[in-house]
Amino acid sequence: MPQFAPLQNDTFLRALLRQPTDYTPVWLMRQAGRYLPEYRASRARAGSFLGLAKSPDFATEVTLQPIDRYPLDASILFSDILTVPDAMGLGLYFEEGEGPKFERTVRTEEDVAALRVPDMASLDYVFKAVTQIRTALNGRVPLIGFSGSPWTLACYMVEGQGSREFHTVKKMLYSRPDLMHRVLQTNADAVAQYLNAQIDAGAQAVMIFDSWGGALADGAYQAFSLQYMQKVVAQLQREKDGVRIPAIVFTKGGGLWLDEMADIGADALGLDWTVNLGRARALVGDRVALQGNLDPAILFAAPDQVRTEVEKALASYGTPSAGHGHVFNLGHGISQFTPPESVTAMVEAVHDFSRRQRAA
Repeated sequence: MPQFAPLQNDTFLRALLRQPTDYTPVWLMRQAGRYLPEYRASRARAGSFLGLAKSPDFATEVTLQPIDRYPLDASILFSDILTVPDAMGLGLYFEEGEGPKFERTVRTEEDVAALRVPDMASLDYVFKAVTQIRTALNGRVPLIGFSGSPWTLACYMVEGQGSREFHTVKKMLYSRPDLMHRVLQTNADAVAQYLNAQIDAGAQAVMIFDSWGGALADGAYQAFSLQYMQKVVAQLQREKDGVRIPAIVFTKGGGLWLDEMADIGADALGLDWTVNLGRARALVGDRVALQGNLDPAILFAAPDQVRTEVEKALASYGTPSAGHGHVFNLGHGISQFTPPESVTAMVEAVHDFSRRQRAA
C-alpha cells in the first residue's frame, strides 16, 4: 500500500460525517472538464476522451487542474461512469459530438446469462490513476472515487447509449423483471468491488451517481434502483487504515425519495436543484449529511448574481448544527459553457458566507 501525505484540509470529509466545520466545503460535479481551457488543451493532446480517461498520467493532470485554479475542498477522480460495463466486454466508444455508446447491448436471455462481474485487473488503469492522483495531491484535499449506480449502468447496457425515454430498458424491467434483477445484481456486485478497489488505491470518499434513477416510476425506483444501491453500500469498505471512508449517493430527480434514500446506509445524499435544502434537512434530520444543490445554469449569471444565489442556498440549509452536515455543490454537473470566473465567484461566496453564518 502506498504511503500518502497527511491530509491538510479534511473539511469535506468532516461535513460528510456530520462533524463540526469552520465553513461549508465545496466541490463541483464535473469540476475537471470542458469549461476549463487547460482541460481542453489536455484533451487535444490525449487525442480523445478515452485517451484521457484511460491514461493515469492524463487523468492525474486533469483531476488537478480545478484544484490548482480554485480553492475547492475536494478533488474527484477523472474517469467515466461506464468503465465497468466496458470491462464487462460491451465495447465503450464515443462518437464526436455525441454521448457514449456500446458496441454490444444486453437485451436477451443469453446476453444476461453471459454477464459477469469483470476481473478488476481489467480496470487497473483506474486504480493506478487513483493512487497517482492521491500522491500528486500531496494531502491538499481529499480524493473522491466514484461509479455509476447499478440502474444507471443498466440503462446504458440495455439501450446501448443514453436515452430520453428509456423504452428498451423499461420494457425489460416490466416484461422480464427477472432478467432486469439479474443484470442489476451483477452490476451491484461489480460496482461494490470497483469502489472498494478505488478505496484500496487511495480514494478517501466514494460517490454513486444514479443519473437515471429519476426516470423510474415510484415503486420501480425502490425495487430497481434504490435496492441495488443499498446492496452496493452494504458491501463497501467503510474504513481504511483506521480512517472512515464516507459514501455519497446521488439520484438525479430523486427528491421524492429522500426519506427512503436516507435509510440505505450512505453517509450523505446528493440533491439536484429541484429540492429545497432546508426542507430536505428537516426530512432527513441527523441520519445523513446533504450535498448540493445550486442550479448549474446560475453560473451563466453575473458574479454578483452568483453570490446572491449561493447565499440563498446556504441560508436555506441554515447553519449546520451537531449531527448535521452540508457540502456545497451544483445540482448536477457543471456545463461545458460555464465561464471559469463564475466558479471563482461561487467558491469564494460559499466560503465567505458560510464562515459569516457560523459567526453570527
